[in-house]
Amino acid sequence: MATKEGGLAGVVAGQTAICTVGHEGHGLHYRGYSIYDLAKNATFEEVAYLLIYGRLPNDPQLKQYREKLKSLRGLPTAITALLESIPANTHPMDVMRTVCSMLGTIEPETHQHDAQEIADRLLVLFPGALLYWYHYHLHGQKIDVMVEASSTAEYFLKLLHGKGFQADSALGKLMIQTMDVSLILYAEHEFNASTFAARVCTATLSDVYSALTAAIGTLRGPLHGGANEAAMMLIQQYSSVKDAEEGMLKKLNNKDLIMGFGHRVYTTVDPRSEVIKAQAKALSLALNDNVIYAVSEQIEKIMWDQKKLFPNLDFYSASAYHFCGIPTGLFTPLFVISRTTGWVAHIIEQRQNNKLIRPTAEYIGPQPQPFLEIGNR
Repeated sequence: MATKEGGLAGVVAGQTAICTVGHEGHGLHYRGYSIYDLAKNATFEEVAYLLIYGRLPNDPQLKQYREKLKSLRGLPTAITALLESIPANTHPMDVMRTVCSMLGTIEPETHQHDAQEIADRLLVLFPGALLYWYHYHLHGQKIDVMVEASSTAEYFLKLLHGKGFQADSALGKLMIQTMDVSLILYAEHEFNASTFAARVCTATLSDVYSALTAAIGTLRGPLHGGANEAAMMLIQQYSSVKDAEEGMLKKLNNKDLIMGFGHRVYTTVDPRSEVIKAQAKALSLALNDNVIYAVSEQIEKIMWDQKKLFPNLDFYSASAYHFCGIPTGLFTPLFVISRTTGWVAHIIEQRQNNKLIRPTAEYIGPQPQPFLEIGNR
């Protein structure tokens, strides 16, 4: 059935036991667990295990899983050669897509190397590959990706900042916590565009790498991924709260598109936003920031007062990532690292009760007409 809104809005495209996004009065849950409980009490590795393997790990399982992920951090020689050959001006999302596709030729999916094993491999290969490429082309360095780190969040920050990152300092611990929370919040979100693309690809009985490449390509589009990058660029336009107020009112008067606000599913609030906002505020205080966070709050106020639009996860993720010293161009690739867990969960679920996804379209073209010889056209 066609919808007046288009974009399959309101259409139930399938069933899932992985995530509920505000349905029937419920908030965001991963396999029945509230996002608030997970963000407050769990680590990203626990959430990754929950999504990929279907249950929260007990203590021995979590320890074993962390050790497994550590052992998978190495980059194949073919991948490092590829990363060195990718141009420096390449979009980082293209790096992620290309690495995923290349790994599929080196470590293809088999019965022994299945979707779960591939998910675990990519969870640690993606940050290593991304930052190897980043440092090689920006600093001319071939970094060692086998650094000691107890979590994915710490691993990413150590690879990004190098020896100057003090993981045991109060600020370092807060940055790691912020990264960990962010990875949890971005891990899964039901039938969003990239997840649906992965399921469509999976439904054809294609391999997991093809489905993930389709998902990454879909996330690359600015209407799905990239909103946190756009939000950061917006925030950095203003040097004060007053400047932000004047500038935002002008943008709204000009009907400019403001990224990071509103949501296709949520109507009153994005439950993830307040969680990441708290992390951004804590970092702003720790760093004695007097501009970025204050400007962010002013933009939020104006968008609500003028448009009744609330910030989504992407808006305060921007300042949180910025405070962690993450370059804006790497924001969306972080989304990939996190969402790989949700994508693979959906790939596995699609395979369990598979049917080719093939919707119909409402035809609005011309009525049947006679073919005209070329001299009569």
